[in-house]
Amino acid sequence: MIAIGVLIALLCVSAWTDFRSHTIYNWNCYPGICAGMALNSTGYGLAEAGFDGLWFAAIGFFATGMIMLTAFVFFQMGGGDVKLIAMIGSFLGLESGIEALLWTFSIGFVFGVAVVIWRHGFVSIVRRCIAHAVVVVKARSWIPLHSDERKPLEQGLFLAPSALIAVCVVVWPNLMAAIYPS
Repeated sequence: MIAIGVLIALLCVSAWTDFRSHTIYNWNCYPGICAGMALNSTGYGLAEAGFDGLWFAAIGFFATGMIMLTAFVFFQMGGGDVKLIAMIGSFLGLESGIEALLWTFSIGFVFGVAVVIWRHGFVSIVRRCIAHAVVVVKARSWIPLHSDERKPLEQGLFLAPSALIAVCVVVWPNLMAAIYPS
């Protein structure tokens, strides 16, 4: 359970820096990746001590890291986001790491939509969508949005706060099992 506390502390720092400056720093992620590997291999993480714990952390690190590396290459995801999710994988392993990744994207999507609605207004967004749909129907083909029309959709996402919430959701059963053993 020490590993969960360390992971949540690292994610709190990342969430703060991401919220303040849209930056997830290497000085937070690289030691976090090493800590995830070390804590799992010594038995203070979610895995057995020894080689099994190291393997658990390494597989989680590489699987979540490769998924995020793909997002980095094809979908313009930030490099700090890749390292952050890989760090989560080194603490949580393969299954829980991917679950946290999926929760992170889901929560980040909801936050992103909420921010766009908050900044531009629901009625304005609906009006723009209807106006564009009318133009597409009249032209009988897809017409791409102009760069000024795309600007509201190009908001930066805060992935680290979403990851913090996602990890809390994923590790909650482990925390409850540690606090209230059956």
